[in-house]
Order: sequence, then C-alpha cells, then structure tokens
Amino acid sequence: MADLKSTLPNATPEAGLPPPLAALWWAAKGDWDAAHKIVQDESDANSAWVHAYLHRVEGDLSNASYWYRQAGQPVAKDGLEAEWERIASALGGSKA
Repeated sequence: MADLKSTLPNATPEAGLPPPLAALWWAAKGDWDAAHKIVQDESDANSAWVHAYLHRVEGDLSNASYWYRQAGQPVAKDGLEAEWERIASALGGSKA
C-alpha cells in the first residue's frame, strides 16, 4: 500500500475527512473493519468505489464487483497498489 503521507491529507478522520477518504485512512492504518463501517452506509459513488477496493483487497471479488457497479467504475484490472494510488489521487486531489 502506498505511503499514506503521499496519498492522503495529513489529517485524521476526526478532522473532517469525507467518508471515502476517512475509509482509506483507516485502511492504510490496517483497520479494515473501521474502513468498511465508514463506507457501507454511504450512497455516493466515491464511497462505493472505496468499498469495492476494500472487498477486492480482502479477496471478496463478488462483493467487489457489486460495489464497482454501484460506483459506476469498471472492475479494476490493475494491481492493488496502482488502484490505491488512483483512488487516493482522485479523491484527495494529491499528486500521488
């Protein structure tokens, strides 16, 4: 997984990160349960995209496919690291 400092803002979720970025923050910290809880009840496309990524990392490809469809994203064909960087860059506007 990419270095958190280079892909996400230097803020904690408590500092008001939007749900998809907060979920990525928790995932980078290794707390997958917290990451899932943040995005599972959100209805926006970015949260669905992050939720798809979390399922993909865990090897749950049927749920990942479902969430990619909800996000309007094609099922990712690139590596997990590349997808992490693409998502973090798109959501955070960083130069990852």
